[in-house]
Amino acid sequence: MQQERRAVAFHRKGSIVRMLLVEDEQRLASLLQQGLIDHGYAVDVAHDGTSGWERIQVEPYDVVILDIMLPGIDGITLCRKLRAAGLNTPVLMLTARDRVRDRVLGLDSGADDYLTKPFAFPELLARIRALLRRESGSRDPVLRAGDVELDPQARTARRGTRSLELTSKEFGILELFLRNANRVLTRSQIAEHVWSDFAAESNVIDVYVSALRRKLSEAGEPNIIHTVRGIGYQLRSRDSP
Repeated sequence: MQQERRAVAFHRKGSIVRMLLVEDEQRLASLLQQGLIDHGYAVDVAHDGTSGWERIQVEPYDVVILDIMLPGIDGITLCRKLRAAGLNTPVLMLTARDRVRDRVLGLDSGADDYLTKPFAFPELLARIRALLRRESGSRDPVLRAGDVELDPQARTARRGTRSLELTSKEFGILELFLRNANRVLTRSQIAEHVWSDFAAESNVIDVYVSALRRKLSEAGEPNIIHTVRGIGYQLRSRDSP
């Protein structure tokens, strides 16, 4: 898989905005990635549709920026696969094709927006901000899995009728788990969403997850955060099959 990883960046509100850029023109991809990182985003890059699809299946992205003309799986097919898998991640398509029917085809495949090359970088940033605002407004402000609830805006968390007293790091980890219920998260993914300045190999992740488990189960409730050996952790909702 051809891809690059860069330093984690944080959104101005304190939560990381993670993007996947799928672009086969490597020089353009590198320029866009660096520009987006400079503006406070965390950006992964894939240079073909197959690698992009592999990434999308294992990483919880907030935005996908997708070129149409890609080796392997083309952008139209990739967007359709993403939607068929039930993923509602906002997709911004990039393409040199500017005919109306090409734009219609891209939008009908499930894309949320469409930007024709060449484009001005400030316009790309503006379209990304618009997608993030739209996605934020469509989300239920309260996250739930089984009897666990978390309100990101009010900064409160509960299990059943019991309030949870969490540190800021524990709150961030629980929010990440709830946004990705039943999905296995690696220690690196947890580190990138909650910390920015230490190696994922550190046992700090395990210490914080263990503390969060204790607080979630201190009144005798069943454990819902499970260790997946060799990979990371998974929050399993009792309501899931």
